[in-house]
Amino acid sequence: MEKQLDILVVDDEAIVCARLKPALEKDGYAVETFTDSVRARKRLDEHEFDIVVTDIKMAEVDGMELLTFVREKWPKTRVIIISGFATIDVTREAFQQGVCDVLAKPFKIRQLKELINRVASEIQSGEE
Repeated sequence: MEKQLDILVVDDEAIVCARLKPALEKDGYAVETFTDSVRARKRLDEHEFDIVVTDIKMAEVDGMELLTFVREKWPKTRVIIISGFATIDVTREAFQQGVCDVLAKPFKIRQLKELINRVASEIQSGEE
């Protein structure tokens, strides 16, 4: 039996967290959400997640800072960025820093779920 994957969702828009948590849990994932990126960063310091989904533009600790922290502390964790500010430059920088994908807002939950399911399959099959 495959292990239940842990997903962390970080977005300062509460509605995004409120919509994603039950949708991802329905697919069998263990999901934690944070609207406060500082608290999310503290949680990442104490727990390794399989997948981190983070917004880019947030107060205090932005998505690129979270990405950098995750890549250093938990190199196997996959990071997906969701952003209304997904410019070519931001996207290029995110890929250079090791993000596995970028999804522009607004997006349909189905799009993110398909992306997460693909990444989860890669994790379960041991792909890097």
